[in-house]
Amino acid sequence: MINRDTLIEDLVREHPEMVRLLMDKGVRCLACGEPVWGTIAGAAAEKGFNDDRIDELVREINQRIGAQ
Repeated sequence: MINRDTLIEDLVREHPEMVRLLMDKGVRCLACGEPVWGTIAGAAAEKGFNDDRIDELVREINQRIGAQ
């Protein structure tokens, strides 16, 4: 299961289909080739997400990958 502290690198390695979701949400410019992206929460916070929006994003990711 994905959580706020999951590294984006791990998420996209295990679930590459999540790149589109993250880009659509404006979380990080994954196409820019940054070598390290950090955690989902950290990257989302940098883009102005508050705690509720971060939790919503994590829930959506887990729903899309079918995590319980």
